[in-house]
Amino acid sequence: MKVLVINAGSSSLKYQLIDMDLMEVMAKGLCERIGIDGSKLTHKNTAKGIEKVFEKEMKDHSDAISMVIDALVCPECGVISSMEEIGAVGHRVVHGSEIFADSCVIDEKVKEALNECSPLAPLHNPANIIGIEACEKIMPNVKQVAVFDTAFHQTMPAKAYMYALPYEYYEKYKIRKFGFHGTSHRFVSAEAAKMLGKSIEDLKIITCHLGNGSSVTAVDGGKCVDTSMGFTPLDGVVMGTRTGSMDPAVVTFIMENEGMTAKEVDALMNKKSGVFGVSGVSSDFRDLSKAKDEGNERAALAIDMFTYSVKKLIGSYAAAMGGVDAVVFTAGVGENDSESRKAIVDGLGFMGIKIDEELNKQRGKALDVSAADATVKTLVIPTNEELMIAIDTKRLIEG
Repeated sequence: MKVLVINAGSSSLKYQLIDMDLMEVMAKGLCERIGIDGSKLTHKNTAKGIEKVFEKEMKDHSDAISMVIDALVCPECGVISSMEEIGAVGHRVVHGSEIFADSCVIDEKVKEALNECSPLAPLHNPANIIGIEACEKIMPNVKQVAVFDTAFHQTMPAKAYMYALPYEYYEKYKIRKFGFHGTSHRFVSAEAAKMLGKSIEDLKIITCHLGNGSSVTAVDGGKCVDTSMGFTPLDGVVMGTRTGSMDPAVVTFIMENEGMTAKEVDALMNKKSGVFGVSGVSSDFRDLSKAKDEGNERAALAIDMFTYSVKKLIGSYAAAMGGVDAVVFTAGVGENDSESRKAIVDGLGFMGIKIDEELNKQRGKALDVSAADATVKTLVIPTNEELMIAIDTKRLIEG
């Protein structure tokens, strides 16, 4: 089966076509500036290493999907002879609320439920729904599957996901911790079990998805028992432009003293804070590392705040699970920034977490960077959310 994986944003659409029999990516690409002047599609035939840019107006996501299909069957850079070869479409959907604890085949009832979840992810879910409906229009006979960022975290116990607000707000608005990056955490925790040659049911794993957006998850026996992102992706560790956890009274203090509206302070916390806000340099950790090496103290402070916030969560999640067998680093920073990994585990030797500094210098592949005398494994595992979406899609369509 060939599965087309779609990740639709408000004005963009990423895709991969994956051959599930060979477990190989046949093609991938990005539609940019949908509904905006200067829209284009960058398509790559991964087997032949051919990349082609199509510059054409995309009024909406239906136009984008049509261009994707045209690129996939293009005689010059395509990988299939006709769209009939596409067995199913898997969609990344950001928020499934409490409604969806697993991926599901999309029908009208599912789409209604996705719309109900939209107030919880107003920037993401509507775009995901648009992508689904665009595929329905272009490929009406092809089954589609929704894979949710929040689903993996639905196994958290109430003591982990509830907030200490009046209970009526949970009943009325579903104000609770949902967690995000679930597809990534699920993928790398399963890969960690394979690397260790053990059943995931017998392992306690802490997965650290670290990038511009970051989250840490406690996985006990293959199930999420706690995670750092909360009601929104703003909570948890210090991130590229997001504050991470802080005293909520700071919000009302800034609003009162700066005369800011709720929307303005929300934008401040999501888009102007994090390591960018502290450093004044960048949200890109490569830029921060360069600035730190040049003596920029604020850049150094921003990096320290980030690594410290991750370190604390590793300790707290080990306590929550009553131990830990492996710590996994993934995503852009987790996979590629050896200095951040080193700083995060530094001082955790009392827990049995130690790394080999030479092994830790490697990047770009699955690695066991544990020191020889470590009793807890430290693993680096490249995430593959698209493959996880394709696996779920195949499972549901064939099952």
